[in-house]
Amino acid sequence: MAFGKSIRTFWDGRWHDGDVAVMKAADHGIWQGTSVFDGARYFDGICPDLDLHCARVNRSAEALMITPSCAPEDMAAIIREGLQGFGPDQAVYIRPMYWALHGTELGIVPAAGATGFAISLEEVGMPDPDFATTVTRTRFRRPVLEDAVCNAKAGCLYPNNARMLVEAQAKGFGNALVADALGNLAESATANVFLVKDGVVFTPVPNGTFLAGITRARHIDNLRADGVEVREAVLTFEDAHAADEIFLSGNFAKVTAVKAFDDTEYKHRPMTARARRLYWDWAAEQR
Repeated sequence: MAFGKSIRTFWDGRWHDGDVAVMKAADHGIWQGTSVFDGARYFDGICPDLDLHCARVNRSAEALMITPSCAPEDMAAIIREGLQGFGPDQAVYIRPMYWALHGTELGIVPAAGATGFAISLEEVGMPDPDFATTVTRTRFRRPVLEDAVCNAKAGCLYPNNARMLVEAQAKGFGNALVADALGNLAESATANVFLVKDGVVFTPVPNGTFLAGITRARHIDNLRADGVEVREAVLTFEDAHAADEIFLSGNFAKVTAVKAFDDTEYKHRPMTARARRLYWDWAAEQR
């Protein structure tokens, strides 16, 4: 079900207006969960890091043993063509996606070269820049590569994220901070996480349990270029309570401020505002 409006769908070699049905009941991607996607954003007439998102969806497909069928540069060109149906004042969520069509070995293993491909462009506004969420702990953890395809942006991983969010929201919070298999801080239920302490920015070191996001890397580069010390480190939930600020980083909102972690409040968030400003300044230069 769509959560935005004004949808365009690329399917079967051309663009269609509306949310077009693209999968069949016997497709491997439905009953075996072999689907991957990526998310990019169009806002203010620009698509920051679109090429990186297109390249990553192909890597995700390969990690899930699905054969990519569209080169990243061709995918980016198709997306830019589809975005001509939107105005520069519209914000669009861009989702290229693959899924396996057939299986081998009793239907379990996705068949090579049998891949569905579609792109969904969905008008979804950028969140209010003044919005700040609250976070809490969750009993659900990020898996490791031996348990799940943590090196892919795979649809089959997201029910676990949904459990985290439902648990957090049932406790009255907007999001959850999530542990890795060892109990250290990994990310939030929906995005990567940054802590700020004494002017230094910290983010969990990538350890294979979560995707170190494209937007996360962009924030690191932008902050370092602006003279901020950024450290990738093993972080605990005690570090989060002791932080001066916390902000979340993901493609959908780019920067989401955190105003409280359980009963710890973060009333002043200058680094969060700085990261946001630096990102928008960088994005404007890509026009």
